[in-house]
Amino acid sequence: MIDDSEVETPGDCHLETWVTDTSVDTLHLNAGLGCTPEAVPTLELGVFAGHTSVPGSDETVIGVTPKLTLRPAETGLGIAVAGSLGYGIDRSRLETASLIGAITVPATESLNINVNAGWVWTKAGVGSELFVGAQAEWAVTPSFTVVAEGFTRNHDKAGGQAGVRWTPGGRWVDFDLLAARYGDGATPTSVTVGLTIRH
Repeated sequence: MIDDSEVETPGDCHLETWVTDTSVDTLHLNAGLGCTPEAVPTLELGVFAGHTSVPGSDETVIGVTPKLTLRPAETGLGIAVAGSLGYGIDRSRLETASLIGAITVPATESLNINVNAGWVWTKAGVGSELFVGAQAEWAVTPSFTVVAEGFTRNHDKAGGQAGVRWTPGGRWVDFDLLAARYGDGATPTSVTVGLTIRH
């Protein structure tokens, strides 16, 4: 949920997929494609498709997720702004929107601290919300990272999640396994499995 300030390597793309299973019999599936053109090396252009299945109902949302790095993390303080718009295919309406500021602090060679703050909106939920969260990413080895984060909105409960990321070979593929408590502010527990491929 918490993002860093960096965009994809210019000229490269990534496909990020994840599945979340919750304690209230809800299943979320998501796939997102992000690319950074060499001509604009600070801008990542992204699109996504998400599907949510609950007992008696399904919903599919497609949208865009651009991100602009204003200051690279290699300077000691990374700063970016990211947005999203999601359109619900089933209901033929705008379902989600967000505008988030992201900061990355490289605390050590192996530890990054990421902080996000901003605004999120959902048509089917409570409407507009303010959001803030922080994440620690600790690269135990070049192929193994431990992630822990906490976040809160001005509605519902504060939440958090923690897990591990395995990057065999240290570059092209990530496998994620995360467990969350109130990840959406309302669901008691959830587990997420993710796969990211870069090219």
